[in-house]
Amino acid sequence: MKILPTLLAVAGLLPVGAAAAGTCAPLLDHEMRQLAGEERVRLCDAYQGQVILVVNTASKCGFTGQYEGLEALYRKYRDRGFVVLGFPSNDFANQEPGTEDQIAQFCRLTYSVEFPMFEKTQVAKGGASPFYRGLAEAAGGYPKWNFYKYLIDRNGQVVDYYSSITAPESDKLVSAIERLL
Repeated sequence: MKILPTLLAVAGLLPVGAAAAGTCAPLLDHEMRQLAGEERVRLCDAYQGQVILVVNTASKCGFTGQYEGLEALYRKYRDRGFVVLGFPSNDFANQEPGTEDQIAQFCRLTYSVEFPMFEKTQVAKGGASPFYRGLAEAAGGYPKWNFYKYLIDRNGQVVDYYSSITAPESDKLVSAIERLL
């Protein structure tokens, strides 16, 4: 059965990194609920083998306009094995106070967000969800504000993280993504 993932990867039906790994990267071994939905997604099953940008988002933040750049990155690179994963959080200055339905509608209508968005999540040190604790431990830092970005390689390892002031279209972030693709 170990040959099946390799055959699927060669056929283009499974990301090559997932076939090579054969197991779930611990960082991605989490199940999360989709935003405003009931469906749960095991991050490993859905995204292992891809380059992943994880972002804690907020709808009422000075950095909220970054949704546009995040969506542009996702659309530009998704066919090459890249995905943005958004995690709305109300941890910083009550800037994501709405319900998940309100957040989903805002993201769709205001920024045409198509990248995967997940349940409202705690990300700040001291109360972070297990997924965000893992990200922070791997990167060496917790988000200090909304729109912190963690870049994960195809092997499920954090390679870098970026503060809120790093725009999605910044040369630094785009270059890092392109190197991993």
